[in-house]
Amino acid sequence: MTPSENRPARVDGALADTATDNDQANRWRELVNAVGEEISTPLTHALERVHALTTSGRIDRSSLRALREEVETARAVGIIAQQITRLASGRLRQSHERLDVADLLNSVLTHRARETQARGITIKPRLQALPVIVDASLLFGLLNTLLDWTLRHSKSEIEFKVEMLDRQRAGRLTCSFSPFAAEQLNDGASGDAARAKLDSLTWRLLEQTAWTMGLPLGRLEEAGVAMLTIDFPRTAHEAMEGVTSIELDEGFAVSTNSKPLAGSHVLIVASRREVRMQLREAIKDMGLIIDMVASVEEAADFCHEGLPHAIVVEGILRGERLKQLRLEIISEVPDFAFVEIVEEGSQFEMSGTGNRSVARVGRGAIESALPSVLMFELSKSL
Repeated sequence: MTPSENRPARVDGALADTATDNDQANRWRELVNAVGEEISTPLTHALERVHALTTSGRIDRSSLRALREEVETARAVGIIAQQITRLASGRLRQSHERLDVADLLNSVLTHRARETQARGITIKPRLQALPVIVDASLLFGLLNTLLDWTLRHSKSEIEFKVEMLDRQRAGRLTCSFSPFAAEQLNDGASGDAARAKLDSLTWRLLEQTAWTMGLPLGRLEEAGVAMLTIDFPRTAHEAMEGVTSIELDEGFAVSTNSKPLAGSHVLIVASRREVRMQLREAIKDMGLIIDMVASVEEAADFCHEGLPHAIVVEGILRGERLKQLRLEIISEVPDFAFVEIVEEGSQFEMSGTGNRSVARVGRGAIESALPSVLMFELSKSL
């Protein structure tokens, strides 16, 4: 397998700096082009629908749904571009912890089971314990981005394999799937087009995350199958020998990244517009993907094809339907993050406090406490 170029080329001699600068310039030029291409198409389609609405004064349900999907697609492209920039800034401080790649991958797959089922994709995991020393939030982002990329391109099933290599001194995550429809396998031009689509902005985010973590990344398309490998050069077993050279956190400690859970998806459920705006304003700088609905029924519909990572719900919506929705979700994802906004007060409580299963934040403490509470609740799934 030829490794993907996820690091700048290293050249000995006086031309080293020039070569590296050229590589970086080309890489950023390609990235800007990719952002432009991926954001312009959905926005163009959305603009056409807006023009049609302006002309006719009407829009049917299917067109409205398509308009929302196109705007959401453009928003997702912008968020990915921001994530790549944040990772590439060089200012990210990583907090190294002992984590098991297999356990976290299994958690991600469980959390997103509704999404994979809705897309008709079969997941085939073969997961062997692989304890490593990495930043928890970056590994969480890496695995979710990997699943984003494979779900976008896979035609039927995705195989994941996690294994220990080299006498427990290294490990590997392998992912394989077919990105080609049956008719594309023998059609050169169509097959080339399908391969080009693999180099999407999501792929570039995957590359950048692996690069930031110092993990070698490889990709190969052969015989109708795309195979990706992510190597973990240092396992927890091997790293223990040099433990004094690396700062380890016992258990989970919130990462010192400025936006440790950037890219996590939060659904706000609030019937009053002013509350929705207040909640969004409080967490807008956390790098989260934020969606908002006005009722529990809309939240249930939203979650039908895929779960967010957390739900923040207005306390006045508490009732049997919300209780039922929560029970449905935690039956699939026991550590799912729920935060209830209490109408009165400036107090807050994490889940688990006094046997409480849902975190609570008083409306008077939204700005000061909600970001920290949400970060804690989201971190429990890592």
